[in-house]
Amino acid sequence: MTSTAVKLIDIAVNFTDGMFKGIYHGKKCHAADIPAVLARAWAAGVDRIIVTGGSLKESREALEIAETDGRLFCTVGVHPTRCGEFEESGDPEGHFQALLALAKEGIEKGKVVAVGECGLDYDRLHFCPADVQKKYFEKQFELAEAVKLPMFLHMRAAGEDFCEIMSRNLYRFPGGVTHSFTDSAEDRDRLLSFEKIFIGVNGCSLKTNENLEVLRGIPVERLMIETDSPYCDIRNTHAGSQYVKSVWPSKKKEKYEQDSIVKGRNEPCLVRQVLEVVAGCKGITDIEGLSKTLYHNTCRLFFPQDLDASAEAQLESGTTVQDS
Repeated sequence: MTSTAVKLIDIAVNFTDGMFKGIYHGKKCHAADIPAVLARAWAAGVDRIIVTGGSLKESREALEIAETDGRLFCTVGVHPTRCGEFEESGDPEGHFQALLALAKEGIEKGKVVAVGECGLDYDRLHFCPADVQKKYFEKQFELAEAVKLPMFLHMRAAGEDFCEIMSRNLYRFPGGVTHSFTDSAEDRDRLLSFEKIFIGVNGCSLKTNENLEVLRGIPVERLMIETDSPYCDIRNTHAGSQYVKSVWPSKKKEKYEQDSIVKGRNEPCLVRQVLEVVAGCKGITDIEGLSKTLYHNTCRLFFPQDLDASAEAQLESGTTVQDS
C-alpha cells in the first residue's frame, strides 16, 4: 500500500463524473462512493483535492462537492469541448455573468481556487469547432482577471494557437497550470517559456517512452501531479508503470467492494503512483523531498495564502529536490 510520509495535492479530480455515482456507460453498478474514495486518498497522504469544473452546470456541482469537506476545493470554467454552451444558452454574455457570479460565490466560501478547465482541444473538434473554442478561451481570461485567480488550463494538439492566445493575455491572470499534458517536447518548451505556467502530469502523460522523455525535460519546480480521475490511470502496458510501487486491492465494478478501488476507474489515492513515476523517470531517490517540492509548487499557485510553514522552512534551508 502506501507510506503517509509524503504530502500530496491532486490538482484534477472529476468528482462530478457519473462513475463516482456508480454509473458506467449509463448503467448503475454500485452506490455513490465519494466518501470511501476520499478516505483512501487521505490515508495515502493526499492533503487537498481540486475538483474540476468543465461547464457552468458542472462547476456548480463541483462547488457543492467541495463544500462537503474542508480539504476539497474546485475550479469554475468551461472546457474547450463544451464552449458551445455559451452560444447554445442564447445569451453568451449572460452565461459568462453566471460563471462570474458562481466564481465569486465560491471564492467567498473559500472553495474556488482557479478559473477553468479552459483552453483548446483540437483532438476533439467534433464536440466544438476551433473558432468557438478560441473565442471562449480568450473570454475566460476576462473571468480570471475579474476574480484575480490562476487558470486551470487544457491544451491538446493546439500548442501554437494556445500559446498565441496565452501570450496576448499574460497580464490578466496571476499564473496557471496546463494540466494532463500529453504533447511534444516543443510544446513543453513553449509552455515553459511562460514563467508563471506550471505543467500538470497524470497517467495519460506517462504512457510512452516518448512521454517519459518529455517529462524528463520539465524542471520539478515547474511541475504538478494529478490523477484527472476517473480517467488517466496508469496501466500495466504504460511505459511509466515500471516505476509504480504503491498498489491497492481492486475489484471489477460488477463486484464492487467499498474497501477496494474499481478496476479501470482512477481515483485520487493513485496520485501517489504519479509521484513514483516522476521520481523513477527523473532518477530522484528522495521521494519525500520530491513530494514537498511539488506540494510547494501547488500551494504557490492555488493556495498562496496558506503555504505550509514547515515545507517553506525546509525549502528555504535548501532541501528542495533537483532533477538528477
